[in-house]
Amino acid sequence: MLWFVLKRLAGFLATLALASAVIFAVLELLPGNAAEVILGDTATPEAVAALQAQLGLDQPPLTRYLQWVAGLLQGSTALSISYGTPTAELLAERMQVTLPLALLAMLITVVLALGLGVYAAARHHRLGDVGVMTLSQLGLAIPNFWFAILLILLFAVQLQWVNAGGFPGWTEDGGGGLWPGLQALLLPALSLALVQAAILARMTRSAVLDVLREDYVRTARAKGLSRRQALLRHGLRNALIPVLTVAGLQFANLLTGTIVVENVFVLPGVGRLVFQAVSNRDLVVVRDVVMLLAALVVLVNLLVDLLYAVVDPRLRQAQAV
Repeated sequence: MLWFVLKRLAGFLATLALASAVIFAVLELLPGNAAEVILGDTATPEAVAALQAQLGLDQPPLTRYLQWVAGLLQGSTALSISYGTPTAELLAERMQVTLPLALLAMLITVVLALGLGVYAAARHHRLGDVGVMTLSQLGLAIPNFWFAILLILLFAVQLQWVNAGGFPGWTEDGGGGLWPGLQALLLPALSLALVQAAILARMTRSAVLDVLREDYVRTARAKGLSRRQALLRHGLRNALIPVLTVAGLQFANLLTGTIVVENVFVLPGVGRLVFQAVSNRDLVVVRDVVMLLAALVVLVNLLVDLLYAVVDPRLRQAQAV
């Protein structure tokens, strides 16, 4: 088990190193001078030269790359051109919205998908199965930004149960708090969870149906267990292995795919930050945001690999041999 964890951790670090090199190289290969891109066509040569010195663009690329990586490791990031604030502070502030939003959306996704997927598999080829598959097909077809607008029209405009957008904060200063913050994230989380729950429900149904056809489940049924008892006691854990893979990818997708939804609900998260950074030509923020999201995606994949070893004992035995 220890060797398995060490190998996954080494792969995690190697992937992060490769991702940082790719991100830096892509920004380096952008046409034109980065300082001119940030300041625009009307900037004077003196202003361009001053910004180049501020960003360190007058140094060799390798030196700038090493300085950037060293700053990330030390928590000492560059100043944002638009905000005049270190990008680490901006990201820490915005992640207080994006991370809870992604976690809430993932919680809704897992609860809906597992419940509906197991329900559909237990009623294979019956009305419940057909109904769940129809709903999941509709969920796949509806764009999350359009569903977000429908949620705003229904719950914020017509029923007036929640605000149409904005985020009050997690502290009670200025009218915020835990409950108001969760209320502000509920509709965005629902709009994000729609497509993901539809995908995961179909995956759960397929995984459960495959497990129900296994010999050990037939043996459990032959011993007198009902279909439901055999599934819950013997089959559900094995069915979770492919579901974990999809769920891990979905959580990474939720972290990186909040740009549209955060702009629809005017949430001050990472997605809105990177949208504003692109609009303001703030390449410093764009670089660090992309690196953060890449690191989160790789971290989620690492955690999913470790969960495999917890769920599937065969993997632990194979690593021990």
